[in-house]
Amino acid sequence: MGDPVGAQLDQQNPTSTKKPPQAAPLRNKIRLGVENGRQSAGTVIAGAGDAPYNYAPAVMVDNGKVRAWWCSQLSAAPPGGDDILYSDGPAVGGPFSTAVPVFSGSGGSFDAMHTCDPSLIKIGTTYYMYYTGASRDNHANGSAVGVASSKDGFTWQREAGGQSIVAPAGDNFRENTYGAGQQTAIYLDGWVYLMFTDTTGLASHQNGAGQYVLRSKDPTFSKGVEALGPQGFKPAASNNQPRTRSVVEAFSADWMWIDAVASFAIAHETDDGTTITFWNRDFTRHPFEPVVIPGPWKEGPGLLRTPEGHAPVHAKDPCGRVALDVLRGTFEGPAGPTNISHFGIDAVGLKGCTTANEAKSLNGFAVPSPERTLDVVLGGNVMRFERRSVAERFAKGVLGTRPQGVEGFKLAFSVPAGAPAVANPEGQVGLLLDGKLWVVGSPEIATLNSSPISQVTAEKWAAYERLPELARR
Repeated sequence: MGDPVGAQLDQQNPTSTKKPPQAAPLRNKIRLGVENGRQSAGTVIAGAGDAPYNYAPAVMVDNGKVRAWWCSQLSAAPPGGDDILYSDGPAVGGPFSTAVPVFSGSGGSFDAMHTCDPSLIKIGTTYYMYYTGASRDNHANGSAVGVASSKDGFTWQREAGGQSIVAPAGDNFRENTYGAGQQTAIYLDGWVYLMFTDTTGLASHQNGAGQYVLRSKDPTFSKGVEALGPQGFKPAASNNQPRTRSVVEAFSADWMWIDAVASFAIAHETDDGTTITFWNRDFTRHPFEPVVIPGPWKEGPGLLRTPEGHAPVHAKDPCGRVALDVLRGTFEGPAGPTNISHFGIDAVGLKGCTTANEAKSLNGFAVPSPERTLDVVLGGNVMRFERRSVAERFAKGVLGTRPQGVEGFKLAFSVPAGAPAVANPEGQVGLLLDGKLWVVGSPEIATLNSSPISQVTAEKWAAYERLPELARR
């Protein structure tokens, strides 16, 4: 799993009569290029009021803005421990709004005093925040992972009865007595993948560094939990059973899933900056050599991710390039790391979209079709347009070549030039394709397609069987 395999290309009726191309070779430590290095001129996120430190941000592109949650402390947010603050802005480089506290210690339970290190995903209409909780300043391996839910990202409800969902395994008590935490979550194909630090883990470095992975289809990790071990994922008897495999020697890491190459990307701090280490889906292979986002750092990178924890799709080169942007603390203040700044690079040479699953990342993009027209990807299907100008109105972008994975898609329907169009009494227009209605909105699209428009009643309009709608660019 997670590498190009030819079998996936034959799962659906192909979009051309050509013989499907042979499977690409397995990706194994491919060396990527890096371009477009970037960083902010200074601090982009800071706590309001008397916040003495700011670090470990979770960064999400959500509904057209960049949202950030991070670890800080405000005296206005009792009890007197770590708080999670929130801010948002138009871009990862800011400017961001004034910070507000959104989640603090419970006053009881494992997170009585401290809540820190947020990581967020969105499943349907619900946000889930995984956070580190501690009941006292002296950790003594007392840090543990909790989860809360929200409908807006501001007001949170503790889940799992307010108890921790991951506690230290206690395999090996080291000088580093942090415990379990610094978690990061991804939502992928119905599973929540949770990566976290456990300084007591069996496979951790002697200094406590190590990253472990659990997964479950239950966001609260109350049932159906599997743990990653030397032989892959296996059902876990408990969420703190012995930690036998670490995926990277690190603290305070973040990760995301890159759909176009079916790979995990783990961001962790090294001497040169933020290193990105890549794993295929079943953690059997490094598909790419690591790349580095250079620059100063003091604590925890937060990757710019989608609400599901995936890499944003690159607008101009979705199969060959991924933008790697992080926010991270850059200065060690008197009370802890602070001055969160933006750094980024583009990793190039991915050679992605080689399977049908990978090519689903092209949703909304247009690609050349075998009939000298354009195909627009819609989920696991394509729509074929005779008129390029019409396809471009609905496409996020137009690719110059047809990725291999698109050959595995089904041709859902075609949009021939001159197809008849109808308009309802409210002025909405749709094209009739094989007797089914494809709503395109205004008369402009019908005009571009040379489609004559006929007026129909509201009843007639409502009676047509509908084809999937595409949002216009």
